[in-house]
Amino acid sequence: VQLQASGGGLVAAGGSLKLSCADSSRLSSNNGMGWFRQAPDKERDFVAAISWNGGGALYADSVKDRFTISRDRAGNTLYLQMNDLTPEDTAVYFCAAARRAWGSRIRSDYNRWGQGTLVTVSS
Repeated sequence: VQLQASGGGLVAAGGSLKLSCADSSRLSSNNGMGWFRQAPDKERDFVAAISWNGGGALYADSVKDRFTISRDRAGNTLYLQMNDLTPEDTAVYFCAAARRAWGSRIRSDYNRWGQGTLVTVSS
């Protein structure tokens, strides 16, 4: 597995978690990257994305002002800082590398995916 997501867990509502996604292939430094999430019996939805240089952040409306996406200077590790979590944020979170240099809200714009990390927010 080239993209390895980690950092998920159980947290109470209002709490915070920080997800990481390490690219062992080191192929992502020139590509946009993103986070998606999939709740039980639901589609995999866009959460946040970032361009190759750490700029151009995009967020889903549901997480804007609560989540922050970032990446390290080498571009091979992606992060998602999640604050003020609610039970509606409960899902498996997937990181992905885009085909192009910028991030995207569209799932099909990504061609490499991590295995996912589970985030559970209790009420």
